[in-house]
Amino acid sequence: MRDRVITIGTRGSALALVQTEWVKARLTGRHPGLSVNLQIIKTKGDKILDAPLAKVGGKGLFVKEIEEALLEGRVDLAVHSMKDVPTDIPQALSIAAVTEREDFRDALVTRTGGLTELPPGARIGTSSLRRRAQLLHWRPDLEIVPLRGNLDTRLQKLTADHLDAVILAAAGLNRMNLSHKAGRFLEPEIMLPAIGQGALGLEARRDDREILDLIAFLHHRPTAACVAAERAFLKRLEGGCQVPIAALGRLEGDLLNLTGLVADPDGRRYFRDSCEVPAQEAEAAGRELAEKILAQGGSLVLAEIYGRTV
Repeated sequence: MRDRVITIGTRGSALALVQTEWVKARLTGRHPGLSVNLQIIKTKGDKILDAPLAKVGGKGLFVKEIEEALLEGRVDLAVHSMKDVPTDIPQALSIAAVTEREDFRDALVTRTGGLTELPPGARIGTSSLRRRAQLLHWRPDLEIVPLRGNLDTRLQKLTADHLDAVILAAAGLNRMNLSHKAGRFLEPEIMLPAIGQGALGLEARRDDREILDLIAFLHHRPTAACVAAERAFLKRLEGGCQVPIAALGRLEGDLLNLTGLVADPDGRRYFRDSCEVPAQEAEAAGRELAEKILAQGGSLVLAEIYGRTV
C-alpha cells in the first residue's frame, strides 16, 4: 500500500487511546505504507460526569458523536469498546470487525481481599446497575457508592472517597498495565459481565470497501459469535443502562453457551439462565435466552423500569 492515510475517530480517555493505538499498530504493521492519524472526539458520555449513566439516557452516550464523524466523512474508522455500542446503529455503518476478546471479567480493586472478606456495610464504588444488582444479590449489606470518571479517576477515588473497593473491567486494567491493582477477579458465577465486555468493535461505513478490506484481518470470528449472541439477548430485551442486564457467550467446540441475567437494581429479583446452541446460531441463542428469562419473571422487572411491556 502506497501513501494511504486514514483517520480513526476515538474518545480521548487514556484507555480509549491505548485501545486505538493498539489498532493503529496492527494496521500499520499489516499494511506497510499506511499512515494512520487519530482524531479525538468528545462524546456526551465524556462530558457528563456528575450523574449515573442510567439517569443520563445510556444508549449511544459514548459513540454517537463518533458515528456522526464517520457519516460525515471526517473520520474513516472508529474504535469502540463493544460494551458501549448500542444494538441499533445507523444503517450506513457497520461493526465491520470485532477483535479477539480480552479478559471479560470484572475486577474487585480493594485493600481487604475478596468479596466475602469485605466488612459488613462495606462501601463499593460503581455506577453500573449491572454490577450493583449482582453485588447486592450476593451481599445485600453492601453500600453502593456512585462512581464516574475515567479509569485512573476511579482508582484514585478508592482512597480519596474512603471506599472499601471499586469494581472495574479487567480488560481495561490489563490494557493499561494495571492488572496488579486487581485484588480479586469476579468469576461469571458471581458477576456476569456487560454485553461485549473485553472486545473492541471497529466501525466503518458499509460502502467503504477499502477500509473494510484493511481491517478484515482483525476480525476474530469466535469472539464475534459470542458477542453477537450477547447483543441479540440485549436487543430482544430492549436494554440500556437503565436496567441491570448481563450476558456472556462462550464457545465450547462447535457449541456456543450463553448465560444471561435480568435483575432489579437491588438484586432482590434475579433471573438468570443459560442455553446452548450450534455456534452458527449465535443470534438465535440470544433471542431464545431472552424469551426464557422474560417468561420466568424478567418481563415484570423490565415492565416496571420501562413502564411498558417488553
